[in-house]
Formats: sequence, C-alpha cells, structure tokens
Amino acid sequence: MESFSLILAIVVVTALAFDFTNGFHDTANAMATTISTGALKPKVAVAMSAVLNLVGAFLSVEVANTISKGLVDETGIRPEVIFAALVGAILWNLLTWLVGLPSSSSHALMGGLIGAAVASAGIGAVNGDVLVTKVLLPAIAAPIVAGLAALLASRMTYSLGRKADGRAAAKGYRAGQIASAGLVSLAHGTNDAQKTMGIITLALIAGGSLSPDSDPPVWVILSAGLAIALGTYLGGWRIIRTMGKGLTDLQPQQGFAAQTSAATVILASSHLGFSLSTTHSVSGAVMGAGLGRKGGVVRWSTATRMFVAWGLTLPAAALVAALAEWVCRAGDWGTALVAVFLIASSFAIWRISRREVVDHTNVVDGGPVDTEGPGQPEPAGVVTTAMAAVSPPPTGATEELAATLPAPATTPDPKAPSAATTV
Repeated sequence: MESFSLILAIVVVTALAFDFTNGFHDTANAMATTISTGALKPKVAVAMSAVLNLVGAFLSVEVANTISKGLVDETGIRPEVIFAALVGAILWNLLTWLVGLPSSSSHALMGGLIGAAVASAGIGAVNGDVLVTKVLLPAIAAPIVAGLAALLASRMTYSLGRKADGRAAAKGYRAGQIASAGLVSLAHGTNDAQKTMGIITLALIAGGSLSPDSDPPVWVILSAGLAIALGTYLGGWRIIRTMGKGLTDLQPQQGFAAQTSAATVILASSHLGFSLSTTHSVSGAVMGAGLGRKGGVVRWSTATRMFVAWGLTLPAAALVAALAEWVCRAGDWGTALVAVFLIASSFAIWRISRREVVDHTNVVDGGPVDTEGPGQPEPAGVVTTAMAAVSPPPTGATEELAATLPAPATTPDPKAPSAATTV
C-alpha cells in the first residue's frame, strides 16, 4: 500500500507538471495576436491570460469526464499506465515548444493515454467511438470551422469599417481584441485545464481513492487551475512568436475576428464535452483572418510544418508512452528509471533552448510592431518585404555602397583644361 501511495503521488505531480507545460505551450492561443498587433504589452497579456485560465478551470467538468470516464476503460488502468501516458505528452510538448511549433497539448495527452493503455491492456482498452466522435472529428473540424468564421468575420469587419476613421477604428478594435483574448483565455482554462483534472481523477479511480464515475474533487480542480495558470504566466514565447508573426501579419481588425471566432468554437466544444485542441482552433482562426484582408497572406511553409506536427502528435506521444509503460512493468526501479529519463530529457531540452533565448523582450522581433498604440507602424509582412526588396536602398546605404565601388570611367570634357596646360 505504501508503494502504491508513492506511485499515485508521482502520477499526480507528473500530471500537474504536464498541466504546467500545457499552460506555457498554449499561451499563444490566447495572446499571440494581441501581442503581435500591440494591443497589450507581452507581460500584461500573459498575466491576464493566467488569471482567466484559473477562473475558466472552475466553469465546467464535461471535458474532464470525457477523459476520466470515456476515452479508455478505467477498470484496466493502473497508475503506472497513466504515468507513462504523461511522460509521452510532456516530452512532445517540450520538443514542439523548443522548435516553436503550436502543436496540440490535448492530442499529446490523448496520444500518450492511448499508447500506454494499448501497451498495458491491448487495443480493447480504448473506446473507439469516443476517440472518433470526441477527439478525431473535432480535431479536423475545429480549425476549418474557426478558419472560415474568422475569414468571413474579417471581411465583414473591413467592409463595415471602410468609411470609419482609421485611427479611431484601430483603437476600438484593439479594445475589442483585448476582450476577445480574455474570452479565449477563459475558454482555454475551461477546456485544457479539465484534461489534467480528468487524468488525475482517472489515476485516483485506478488507485482506489475514488469510486468509478466520480467527478473531479475540488482540490483537483484547484491544483489543475493553478498549474496551468502558472505555466501561462511564464509565457511560451517561442510559440507566441510563431503564432503571432510566423503564420501571417495581422491588423487589429483581423486579430479581433480571429480570437472571437476561436473562442466561440472552443466554448461550444467544452459545453458538448469535446476534447478539442485549442491550438487547432486558434491556428485555423489566425490563418482564416490572414486571408480575410485584401492583400493578406498566409506563410504556407510555416503552416505546413505545423500541419505535419499536428499529424505526428498522437502517434509520437503514443509511441513514447508505450515504451515508458513497457519499462514501468519492471516494477519500482523501472518507474524510477522512466522518471529519471523524463527529468533528464526535460533539463536537456531547456538547456538547448538557452542557446537562443526568446522572451517578452524579443518575442516580436522581425519587424516593427505597434507597441505604443495607434500611429505606430504595423509589422512588416510578406508583401511589404517583397516591395522593400525591389525598392531603392536608403540614402545612407547608397553612399556606403558607392564608397566600396571603383569610380566610373568618364569622357574628358574637351573644353576643360588639361593637366599639361595647368602646369
């Protein structure tokens, strides 16, 4: 019993560690566009998002119940299986954070849980109907629905505001963007914090501390909310840079449309108990908003890398979790070995990330950003960069280039005195 209590404690701590990585991995979902358009300062944005993530964690338990009661057969799950699932999810979160790719923490967790459950009890341990209807189909539908909604909303916004004063309209949309970003943060807490609640509840049921079909206890809801809020406050600056500037360049009107569309999709899915990826929803909305402005573009090279990461998330997390579960079968020393591997790998990834630090001071590097309010230049996009490439260089650059080139040959003026006559 003492050994079991220890493994249960390890599972709870590891689940909260995953929730922490989920927070800084998905901060970009709520605040990337708000930061990139200059509506809020970076540190203010992540602080606001952290508070609303915590509040959102208390609004519903439907998604938590999908995980703890629906996705896998809880009767055949041991705490070690859940620990292995969390190892796969955490490592995938950290790897994609390192390269700045906005992948789905939700699907990393689902993949880890599926891989560990199949390795432990076979394919029958996974409820296929729940997997398809509440995980896979929403994963495909969410970015499409959010993207189309954001595209239409952006075009409608520009059409309705065509005659409005540009400076006043931009200021108004920035205020709207702050409100919509808060709504996304609230939705993120409602949807993503619940996934950790569901995992901890599943571990407590597997360990005999809770009866089957129990809802998450209050202490589980509070601890999951605090963990995701802390991770959010630290800020996943690498992914914020990709989401805010790597996919497209957004103006305040587009940012408002993207965040409002994404928040609507996320809140609706949370109410229905769908384990939706907030990353998929927000990314789809950002791309849709990027195409909603005349002359707007989407950087499809970045989008393609992101799509590949989305496709790899479930199988990659499942594979790592299955291997971790196989090692954990060896007993306490196997579980300890997996724990040491997780800690060492996490530290190694953090050390690699220090080679190129991205934080609130340089998250918007790569172009001038409106950080002081209306009147400042917007971020330089693809079109702007292309125009700059074919435009004459600045005066200073022209003089500097001329100084490095040989003087051009000139035809002597016949009326000018020669060197011989001036001597």
